[in-house]
Amino acid sequence: MKEKFYITTAIAYTSGKPHIGNTYEAVLADAIARYKRQRGYDVYFQTGTDEHGVKIEEKANQAGVSPQEYVDTVAAEIKRIWDLMDVSYDKFVRTTDNHHKEVVQHIFKKMYENGDIYKGEYKGLYCTPCESFWTETQLVDGKCPDCGREVKIFSEEAYFFKLSKYQKKLEKFFEDNPDFILPTSRKNEMINNFIKPGLQDLCVSRTSIKWGIPVSFDNKHVVYVWLDALTNYITNIGYDVDECSEQFYKLWPADVQIIGKDIVRFHSIYWPCFLWSLGLELPKKIFGHPWLLTNNDKIGKSRGNAIYADDLVEKFGLDAIRYYLLHEIPYANDGNLTYELLIEKINGDLANVLGNLVQRTISMGNKYFNGIIHNKNIYCEVDNQFIDLINQLNLRVEEKMEKYLVSDALSEIFNVLRASNKYIDDTMPWVLAKDESSRDRLEMVIYNLLEAIRVSAVLLEPFMNNTSEKILNQLNNNVTSFSYLDDNNYCLNEPTILFQRLDKEKILSTLC
Repeated sequence: MKEKFYITTAIAYTSGKPHIGNTYEAVLADAIARYKRQRGYDVYFQTGTDEHGVKIEEKANQAGVSPQEYVDTVAAEIKRIWDLMDVSYDKFVRTTDNHHKEVVQHIFKKMYENGDIYKGEYKGLYCTPCESFWTETQLVDGKCPDCGREVKIFSEEAYFFKLSKYQKKLEKFFEDNPDFILPTSRKNEMINNFIKPGLQDLCVSRTSIKWGIPVSFDNKHVVYVWLDALTNYITNIGYDVDECSEQFYKLWPADVQIIGKDIVRFHSIYWPCFLWSLGLELPKKIFGHPWLLTNNDKIGKSRGNAIYADDLVEKFGLDAIRYYLLHEIPYANDGNLTYELLIEKINGDLANVLGNLVQRTISMGNKYFNGIIHNKNIYCEVDNQFIDLINQLNLRVEEKMEKYLVSDALSEIFNVLRASNKYIDDTMPWVLAKDESSRDRLEMVIYNLLEAIRVSAVLLEPFMNNTSEKILNQLNNNVTSFSYLDDNNYCLNEPTILFQRLDKEKILSTLC
């Protein structure tokens, strides 16, 4: 049987259309899911939308529609963009689905009966955009530490989850599992900023809003957003408090949960404690990815700098945007997006390094050998070094992807593509073509290049699926081996341009 791999994203909040920074997470998780499928895993990839809370109520009121109508529209838009970005999810969940709501009610009641939830009164400072309560000491310059907006003094009857009960258990778990949170810097932040100062019991219900899942035994309360949202990872794979499905036992615990660095606290502190309360295992990894900035500033509608995935895809193409997102956002540090940088990467990496290599190699194969290329077994030292590089590529990609170093994995592939262009310069096939006695040597050079392109195209599939397919179609070769083959045969198709070089000044002038 195939080994399972369960991967999730955070569910996108349905307050509005997701910008390119929100979209990055879905594309990142997709690349990991596709990679694992390529390696033979039985992958289950879940994403979706978070649809309750006071902010939704406010947005719906402003739009003059019901909260359900509002989230139906936004959820459809989020799903459309995920589909546009070729996100290969297995399930797109919605927290307004009846099944999810029913199981959340069961979970809340079980925690209450276990003594982990109790009724009290909340008095504190509340940030509506973040749906978060804060203490005075947690504020930054008197404002929300997450988003920098104003907070309001708030008081109401509420149910609380006994987070403080799990303080020692969480401390020990972090000590025993140092790689639970990735990157390590995120773990240190959680320990120093939230765990060491002491965990406060968590407000898990509200009475001042109606748009939420009702507490089954106290209808004036609705389940507060994080207990509703976080449990989607188990409710949608068949968990219930009395009887779980075979799918749940197969998939849980999740192998990796991909989230933004701004919600690591909820996933690495609240979520483990919720799971312990239910007697469940914790996910194996929480990966808090960095943000995508624009002009080194956080992206947001209120900042007037929102950029949307569908606009970028329309202007520059799907795989160009996927490449930029996956390659230009480092593992631990924030990435930066500007139109200038995007155009430079398309022209440099995609048009020059990749596109030019594929076109010139296939063109030479067609010109000199009518597209029929075989291995002539005439190896020189420059060939051996080049072939060694090709054969090392799969291991290098594997080493990076197993650590979720997606940007670095892509760099390894493009290092081989750059080496292929250098190999052309070193072997000078246009010179060999002038000498009839060097014809076999010329065919050998082109064969080696075709193998480098084929292996690179196969390994590109998780990151740039459409481009990978186009390259293999031009090679007219569907061999998916990750290494150089001595006995492959090529009957090439005509080359087509993969990425058109862009006139930066002209494009920038149309965007201003």
